[in-house]
Amino acid sequence: MNKKDIFIGMFIGLVANAIGLFFAANLLGQGEDFTHVIQAAAKEGFLGKLISLGAILNLLAFFIFIKKRQDYRARGVLLITVFVAVFTFVFKLF
Repeated sequence: MNKKDIFIGMFIGLVANAIGLFFAANLLGQGEDFTHVIQAAAKEGFLGKLISLGAILNLLAFFIFIKKRQDYRARGVLLITVFVAVFTFVFKLF
């Protein structure tokens, strides 16, 4: 049951990050198309920052799971958040 809850938390963390990325791109893109904003962010070198902004919704999911005492799901969200942080760090290096 613990592995299942961790995977559920990881899935919710990925979905929350994707939704957060979509909202951040729409907010900062000033009405541009989502794909256009992502391409422009990649060209201008701030795609990693945009992905990191998307991870803010993981904070919300994490605290919801902590409040409901679903610690293993919160652990899955935390794992995805750390993965995103490492990914953006490596992405920025190259």
